[in-house]
Amino acid sequence: MTISALAAGICVSSGGLHALSVALATPRCMRGDRRTPPPKDAPAVSIVQPLCGVEAFSRQTLGSIFALDYPNYEIIFCLATADDSIAPLVSRAIEANPQRPARLLIGDDKVSPNPKLNNVVKGWKAARHGWVVMADSNVLMPPDYIQRLLARWRPNTGIVCAPPIGSQPKNFGAEVECGFLNTYEARWQYAADAAGLGFAQGKTMLLRRDIIEAGGGIEALGAEIAEDAAATKLIHAQGYDAHLVSRPFQQPLGARQLKDVWSRQLRWARLRRATFPLHFFPEILTTSLLMIGAAAFAAPEFELSVWSSVALAAIFWYAAEAFLAAVAGWPLSWRSAPAWMVRDTLLPALWCAAWTGRAIVWRGNAMSVDEAVLGEAASGPPRQI
Repeated sequence: MTISALAAGICVSSGGLHALSVALATPRCMRGDRRTPPPKDAPAVSIVQPLCGVEAFSRQTLGSIFALDYPNYEIIFCLATADDSIAPLVSRAIEANPQRPARLLIGDDKVSPNPKLNNVVKGWKAARHGWVVMADSNVLMPPDYIQRLLARWRPNTGIVCAPPIGSQPKNFGAEVECGFLNTYEARWQYAADAAGLGFAQGKTMLLRRDIIEAGGGIEALGAEIAEDAAATKLIHAQGYDAHLVSRPFQQPLGARQLKDVWSRQLRWARLRRATFPLHFFPEILTTSLLMIGAAAFAAPEFELSVWSSVALAAIFWYAAEAFLAAVAGWPLSWRSAPAWMVRDTLLPALWCAAWTGRAIVWRGNAMSVDEAVLGEAASGPPRQI
């Protein structure tokens, strides 16, 4: 077999896998204007939301959690310390919405090296209902947020999740982050879900209390450095699957610096490498550089010039992503294709850095993805304000 023939096989295989991932993700991500109504006999739901600092869209996301079109839900906000800058904003939001049961709990339970999980524990234990949603503070919740999560629950379901969809990008750095979150990470998550290989995503997780308690309780999510990886393994051990919500939810971005995008993506890559190394290993094959590079060597087999072969491969790859973004209603502009190219150039570097380093920074906390030593014990029970 000649080098050009081998390259042609790699090019066609890579392009085919890319097209398949788009085809699998598209039906689940297509935009829709129709709201999902609450189910009959809608179960009571607790939303537990950890907070840490004021973010660019905090007022918008806080407003969305109080505006859900669901008849019976409570909100439990969690802060590690009372002097957090977002505390006054949350207190005012609670006071402005007396119709909705909501509490702010203060305290930090050192059950794991994961600062988010430590912040969430008190909220989980205080939740009154058997259905619990753990949602990050930067999720922009649509009015039918809860019912869309419940609609994906099946008899074999142990968790329903939603990958974040980057929205409202204000600069090129945010466009690159959209490229990572939307037409790359969300695309592959939905393709995996369609293939029966779904896994948890910590941005939004709908949980059933009895399943988590049977697996060791909320503290069991500290078995891994990432609580979503621990949740995936916990439900799989009980014979349940993870499923993804249809039409995932937005995470407004605003302006982002490229160095911050790199830092976040490196943290997530190292977490994936530490928790699911066999699944992380083939990620090096998911960049467009593989198909485009192979197309250059395969040009003689395609009876094209090198530049024509490379250009057609790039057009095919990014046209498929543009199609997905268009039908899903995700951000799509003239900056998208250059942002996707930057993303694909960064992917091999992120993959290598994930294997060669362990250090991450999480909400200002420096740690290792292999860290297993817990911090000091919590100083006392949570306070409610």
